[in-house]
Amino acid sequence: MTTAAEPAAAPQGAHWTIVLAVVLTAVLEVLDSTIVNVALPHMQAAFGITNDQTVWILTSYIVSSVVVMPLTGFFVRRVGRRRLITAAIVGFAGFSALCGLSWSVEIIVACRIGQGIFGAFLIPLSQSILFDSFPKNKRGQAMALFGLGVVVAPVLGPTLGAILTEYFSWRAVFYVNLPIAAFALIMISGELKTEETRSLSVDWIGLALMVSAIGALQLMLDLGETWDWFASHLIQIAAICCVLCAATFVIRGIGKADNIIDFTLFRDRSFAGANVAIMGFGVAMYGSIAILPLFVQGLLGYPVLESGYLFIPRGIAAGFSMVFTGAVLVNRFDPRMLLACGLILTGTGNVMLGFLDLAAGFRDLAWPGVVSGLGMGLFFVPMSTLAFQNIGPDRQDEASGIYGVTRSIGGSVGIAIVGWQVSSRLQFHWSVLSAGVTPFNDAARAFLAPLGLTPDSPAGAAQLAAQVQAQATMLAFQDAFWLSGLAAFAMLPVVVILQRPPKGATAAPTA
Repeated sequence: MTTAAEPAAAPQGAHWTIVLAVVLTAVLEVLDSTIVNVALPHMQAAFGITNDQTVWILTSYIVSSVVVMPLTGFFVRRVGRRRLITAAIVGFAGFSALCGLSWSVEIIVACRIGQGIFGAFLIPLSQSILFDSFPKNKRGQAMALFGLGVVVAPVLGPTLGAILTEYFSWRAVFYVNLPIAAFALIMISGELKTEETRSLSVDWIGLALMVSAIGALQLMLDLGETWDWFASHLIQIAAICCVLCAATFVIRGIGKADNIIDFTLFRDRSFAGANVAIMGFGVAMYGSIAILPLFVQGLLGYPVLESGYLFIPRGIAAGFSMVFTGAVLVNRFDPRMLLACGLILTGTGNVMLGFLDLAAGFRDLAWPGVVSGLGMGLFFVPMSTLAFQNIGPDRQDEASGIYGVTRSIGGSVGIAIVGWQVSSRLQFHWSVLSAGVTPFNDAARAFLAPLGLTPDSPAGAAQLAAQVQAQATMLAFQDAFWLSGLAAFAMLPVVVILQRPPKGATAAPTA
């Protein structure tokens, strides 16, 4: 496939202004995906709601965002990139403020839906703006800085959320978006030109099918564990709806000129392979990040603030790796080799967590995060370069929207899978361990002897039950960390599908 012509270069001074603006814009969306998690217990107490109701505060945002994201290219053609990203930043900031002012769970869920609708456009637009603003030989550097927002922000989100919640209020996790949005809006408004728009016909049937398929899938992933997966009629209906709507959407959309999604994008093997890889990477990255706070707080007994600090080494490593990869490595090595190294390091870091035990200290928990963080930088920068190398400027927005959806779905799949893994493996390990604990077990008697207890006493039985529960939970988390590591390793064969950029396309610029 021939590579599309490069867009006209923007003024040199505007390049890095755009980078800063789109990094801040990306931070708005991805930071919100993890920073709110830490504040959920405080919201639950403030609103007097159940765990099931609390889940909707997260689910409402994710579902609305994933449903709208594929429509980025369509809306760019209808209203223009400048108008759309301006409206997205303003709308996201406005609904963030309303979330902070919410007085009931119904209000905050409605505002989170609004956040998700406007936030859905931020990352695809930011990414396509960067690609149009830089020639190929400088995209690695630009994407490295952009990656600081996309990858480092969700890693450090729990830390920032813990600090804001501990010293201020849960409402502060929403108000923090306002100054970021204001600065991003000021920076980006002077750099983008108003584009010509065109009237487009809307395939309403295709739109309804796509929205229904993605919405049902996201609903199933977000609520599956809470509702016991396919034991629930709601999850069964969501699964059937997802399969039927997705199949109908694809079958009727292939070759359809006005389809909501341009399926011809997937004829490019690099773009198709990149979507598979970013989904698998989302499983590995978001899966481990999602359960790590539960592991260190719920099982190891870390305070909320200290568990938040645990993400700082990972974030620093990811930031360093991003910058070094974009500034040095991507210009000197085959991006596919860097990609493979990133997957290996990310998987290795997750597997290292699978070797921890109940005596793990802060350093034991931090080092795997550093290894995974280094892998994130090595993965993200070359991945973005390889994914869009054959995509022309006229299709960047749509391609970025699709790419963003697969990243988000990958994260949701990862969170759902590791949550299910912890729950199911906990039951399995409990059954195995408890079967060996009897009043006649010598190990049980030796364990209780220093406490002056016996296995057949009520207090002794309670001590043994607590120990079995702790060990079973530890083993379940180990299994989940191993699974998230294997998800990264499983993406290695995809690397060979990706097309190597033409020689000199990513070469370092000459003075």
